[in-house]
Amino acid sequence: MLRILTAAFAGAAFLASAGAAAFGAEQPTMGVVVKIGGIPWFNAMETGIKEEAAKDGVNATMIGPTSADPALQVRAIEDLIAKKVTVIGVVPNDEKALEPVLEKARNAGIKVVAHEGPGIRNKDWDFELASAKGFGETHAELLAQKMGGKGEYAVYVGSLTVPLHNAWADAAIAYLKAKYPDMKLIGDRYGVAENVDDSRKTALDLLSAHPDLKGFLAFGSQGPIGAGRAIEEKGLVGKVFVLGPFSPGQGRKLVKEGAIAGGFMWNPAEAGRVFVRVGKLLAEGQEIKDGSTIDGLGTVKPDPASRNIITDNLVPINASTVDKLADMGL
Repeated sequence: MLRILTAAFAGAAFLASAGAAAFGAEQPTMGVVVKIGGIPWFNAMETGIKEEAAKDGVNATMIGPTSADPALQVRAIEDLIAKKVTVIGVVPNDEKALEPVLEKARNAGIKVVAHEGPGIRNKDWDFELASAKGFGETHAELLAQKMGGKGEYAVYVGSLTVPLHNAWADAAIAYLKAKYPDMKLIGDRYGVAENVDDSRKTALDLLSAHPDLKGFLAFGSQGPIGAGRAIEEKGLVGKVFVLGPFSPGQGRKLVKEGAIAGGFMWNPAEAGRVFVRVGKLLAEGQEIKDGSTIDGLGTVKPDPASRNIITDNLVPINASTVDKLADMGL
């Protein structure tokens, strides 16, 4: 009898252990590699990832490199491949630099979800909360209104290798050239908008070299902050206008003081949640098709050729909205 009971308990323990292992194996694992860690935009995205992962039963983490270096993103993705995660998410600094490692991930059976990377080929889906053309043109029109449709302006991007930032800049510059011929672009564009100090220094240099400079269009979350600080230092609030996407919590004071004239954004925390939602759909083998509804994106019309899901969910950032947005943790 003792031997029978011992065997029974051992069998029950084995089944419980096996059941737990099976449950763990069924839980999708996901790593999201962003452009850079430690800045408010991606801190908010990480919050969204964690919230949705806990809700949806996904083991998801965010990896933020110490600088906006594509090589660091490649290394982080290599680590995720070695860990055999179910899904890799990425917000690319350089789409082309990531293609080989993302191809390696997909060859290993890992699903790939991109954000701000519509040109990436080796992905299952890329999702956008704003179209490149709409985002660029909306900012351009606001800059034109602030500048009265004339004067010199400068354009920042996160780096010259961030395709989406440059697509926004292309759309904005083309729009202003066609609609506001009295607005003149100085230089081409400056790849400093993911670094507050670099964007500030560049703004100070440009203001000294171009006394007729009246506006900064900064694509990259740190660009408006740095340029806004430069405007304050030079005593040019109300005379030079800074616009672009930025973290409301980080830029709240500058907006209220007029050093940042405004901008538009999407909610990075919501983007984090969408990463997890789309990743889970892929992990479960569900199809995303025309008419599918995904929380945070709405009813989508995905492009099966480009594997892009483009929506327009822009939120204005100005003196009337910045407190509410900042209080949301953005």
